[in-house]
Amino acid sequence: MATDPIRAPGLTITDQPWQDPPPPPTDLPDNDGMPMESPWHFGNATLLLASYVAARGGQRDDYFIGANMFLYYSMEQVRTLEYRGPDVFIVKGVDGHRPRQSWMVWDEGGRYPNVIFELLSPRTERADLTTTKRLYAEVFRTPEYFCIAPHARQLLSWRLLNDGYTPVPTDAQGRLWSEELGLWLGAWEGSVYAQHDTWVRFYTAAGALVLLPEEAAEQRADAARQRADAAEQRADTARQCADAAEQCMDAARQCMDAAEQCIAAARQCIAASEQLAAIRARVSSPDTNA
Repeated sequence: MATDPIRAPGLTITDQPWQDPPPPPTDLPDNDGMPMESPWHFGNATLLLASYVAARGGQRDDYFIGANMFLYYSMEQVRTLEYRGPDVFIVKGVDGHRPRQSWMVWDEGGRYPNVIFELLSPRTERADLTTTKRLYAEVFRTPEYFCIAPHARQLLSWRLLNDGYTPVPTDAQGRLWSEELGLWLGAWEGSVYAQHDTWVRFYTAAGALVLLPEEAAEQRADAARQRADAAEQRADTARQCADAAEQCMDAARQCMDAAEQCIAAARQCIAASEQLAAIRARVSSPDTNA
């Protein structure tokens, strides 16, 4: 009689010794050791991270944002060394304060990124627009995917619809709306890390640039300086008005003095006229003694 290949002879299924599967590895590489393609790529990845944290008021209680770090999603990927490291990705609804060297889906309750940003380069553009895009749509099921050409020359976006990505058009200003984040993504010209260029940053739903903490502090300082300058201008105006009023009072006093002088002169004229009239009267009257 053949022995059941699944069970040991004479034991029921509940009596079988159970062996737990080996736990997934935790000592996986967190990056490939390769620097990002250019200072623009490094600067824009860092800028997107800082800009999103600023848009969330500086807190990280309910999301995680990673930049240039590996993302592991299957043991097959680990065995084949097919490392994936999105330039920037955001996962909503997780504790963002917990330190992570890489994102391991099996260690995060099966959560994949809600939004992924890839900064295109000649080395990665072909894959980012084909195989990587297909992976994010079909395996990750990431709701939104953005591709950004160097120096913000082109912005591309797709939104997951049914089984694939649907392109998202830009608005009249060339910006892309993110439903997942409630923010616009658009070009901005300025200096980052002492490098002047055209970068991609977040804008509020109303269209205002999301300021970094140092920019907000500088804006507040500028507003304070403007208020101080306006107060000084008002003080100068008040001083000028006071000087003008004093000058008017001086002029009024001078006018009063001149009027008094005129009155005195008029009195003198009247007195002289009266004296002259008296003299004339005496001269012209008949001599009563004649």
